Amino acid sequence: MKMRRLALLAAFALTASCSILPKSEPSDVYRLPTSQSSASGNPAMPQPWSLRLTKPQASQALNSPNIAVIPQGDLISSYKASRWSDPAPVLLRNRLLDGFQRDGRVSLLSTDDSNFQADLELGGNLQAFQTEYQDRTASVVVRLDALLVRGHDQRILASRRFEVRQPLSDVKVPAVVAGFGQASDRLTAQVVAWAVEQGQKVAPPSRP
Repeated sequence: MKMRRLALLAAFALTASCSILPKSEPSDVYRLPTSQSSASGNPAMPQPWSLRLTKPQASQALNSPNIAVIPQGDLISSYKASRWSDPAPVLLRNRLLDGFQRDGRVSLLSTDDSNFQADLELGGNLQAFQTEYQDRTASVVVRLDALLVRGHDQRILASRRFEVRQPLSDVKVPAVVAGFGQASDRLTAQVVAWAVEQGQKVAPPSRP
């Protein structure tokens, strides 16, 4: 009887302690928007080689669903009660995939979510995917150190740094998210053009 009473008291104490824990604040979940139109592409210039898109490497601060912001100096923070639908490297990889599909010149596409082999792989390091404040002005900054790699032996064939800064006139979260979409679209267009140009130089000849 005494043991049963102690068990009931313990259960009551646990229930009471749980009831006073702070509830997690709900978050608004944002997709990465796009301003690109549905696409005409470049059907007259099809490429015979295949391309695999891999998630770029990123720091712990960027490899998360948090919407990163640098309000001053080297302080990295995030917008309260708002987050991305996926970590930033996934968002950018998927945006690049969409960019190649819209462009139309490389039709044999896959991602690192599958085990398909490809002639070339595009990845790299995501150095910035954040809002930055400088002199009371805010900009979205997306910076990618892109690597084009040969598929069968992982030899680096080409590399280049891409950086886009998208000024913001409104620093509320929906406007910031729109700025990320615009910056990602601009960077994607640059990366696609570069990757196709490099692929034409280094990709293996088309198979019969």
